[in-house]
Amino acid sequence: MERATGSTCQYNESFLGSPKGILLAGGIIGILASLLQYFGNPGNMGICVACFERDIAGALGLHQIRTVQYLRPEILGLGLGAFISALAAREFSPRGGASSCIRLLLGMIAALGALVFLGCPWRAALRLAGGDFNALLGLAGLVAGIFIGTQFLRRGYSLGASKKQPFAAGLLFPAALVMLLALRLIFAPAEGEAQSGILWYSLEGPGSKHAVPLLSLAAGLAAGFLAQRSRFCTVGAFRDIFLHRDFRLFFGFVGLGLAAFAVNVIVGQFHPGFEGQPIAHTDGLWNFSGMLVAGLSFALGGGCPGRQLFASGEGSTDAACFALGMLFGAATAHRLGTASSASGIGSNGPLAVGVGLAVCLVIAVVYTRKKRD
Repeated sequence: MERATGSTCQYNESFLGSPKGILLAGGIIGILASLLQYFGNPGNMGICVACFERDIAGALGLHQIRTVQYLRPEILGLGLGAFISALAAREFSPRGGASSCIRLLLGMIAALGALVFLGCPWRAALRLAGGDFNALLGLAGLVAGIFIGTQFLRRGYSLGASKKQPFAAGLLFPAALVMLLALRLIFAPAEGEAQSGILWYSLEGPGSKHAVPLLSLAAGLAAGFLAQRSRFCTVGAFRDIFLHRDFRLFFGFVGLGLAAFAVNVIVGQFHPGFEGQPIAHTDGLWNFSGMLVAGLSFALGGGCPGRQLFASGEGSTDAACFALGMLFGAATAHRLGTASSASGIGSNGPLAVGVGLAVCLVIAVVYTRKKRD
């Protein structure tokens, strides 16, 4: 049964949908993320949907920041793993048409906010598991943004009900992921090559750090499969607590963080402190504010960025619009100078946060009133 207005997920009553199953799924995802970091992914960034979609945008030439260009197989695996899981469980159900353009806009705003903080909700947990205490303010902002969103959900906020779509419509997003995977195979770079065919590759910076592509893809497929079966969602974890006092999804968030922490300690990736953390800045105000906007966007859009990918794999064209919005938003963040870096926030970061918050509140008010009318 669906538990929250605007949610992209319904609980799965199998073992993986139980609290223990969700805890296990989150734990495995946390282990995979930390191992990906160990085998080459950027520090405290084993899996980050916002950052990796930014890298994909760079690989496709949507921005020209040379240090963040790489077609991340993990993202392709997350969507395709969920697609395979949905097909196997006969849960692939093409649907959509519920304010798709608004969802695309919310996805863009979510990416802008997340890149002020430098990470999605997954990376916020992974940063903390690696000892980056700056993530505490990011997580506080995320929870605050979700809490604001739930106040509108309580009052009837809704982007409308999705309707059944043709089977082919649900295949569009998985097919796009397959096409991107094919491009990655066709245009694999030679050593020291910054461009191969239509794809760009970083030679330095975060985009140059990655695990072996096959390992990255396999980890993404496994995480996507588990997340689809368990309905794993970091934003839904807090949303359901605020709305229903339901902690089921929260077990997944806890599992991710604890498992990642354990692996980091074992392999020597736990380095506690505020200063000198990988791909992070210490501006607490904007760590909080960036994730507040992202959290509000995720709550209004129906789930965290990972959940949007999984729902897209299940056939939701609305979730696919949100995911595409994040891709375009990540590109826009670097085009307009709103994204942060390890040296601090971008010159236009505060403006992006202010405008993004205002737009989210307008959407929330308008679509709450529309529900009442």
